[in-house]
Amino acid sequence: MSDYGGDDGYDAGGYNDDVDVYDEEAEPDLYDDDGADGEGQQEDPETVNDNPDNIVESGDPSAAAAAKSSAKNTVAAEKSKKVPNDQRSTTPYMTKYEKARILGTRALQISGNAPVLIDVEGMTDPLEIAQKELREKKIPLVVRRYLPDGFYEDWTCEELLT
Repeated sequence: MSDYGGDDGYDAGGYNDDVDVYDEEAEPDLYDDDGADGEGQQEDPETVNDNPDNIVESGDPSAAAAAKSSAKNTVAAEKSKKVPNDQRSTTPYMTKYEKARILGTRALQISGNAPVLIDVEGMTDPLEIAQKELREKKIPLVVRRYLPDGFYEDWTCEELLT
């Protein structure tokens, strides 16, 4: 007698040999690599333009998501949420998170053969070049800080103090 009340099998709520537990037909092929949808193919880094306005988003991620979801995906709705430069309320200091994001983004651009805006003097490391560009305030990126009410402030790297 088994622990499940049956004599020799697990018929009463236990294992049953008659039932197929795994059905290959029902499962999608997760590792299908036919390349029809373009996955797995390398794209030319010069043609990929994820961020055409050179804006690095910062601040409250939930506020950024709320601002994007509440807008009706129009340029006018997005621009209406921008706080004018003379009415900005956040501090003019770059946070360590913004600095890390800016340096990482710019180093990635430099490693992808973006034009360097300073005299490199024999430097080859993209991160060192990005750090020197930040010290000389030559990075052409904008930090976008989302506020809790869904509005945002744009700060250029030249305006922010490090």
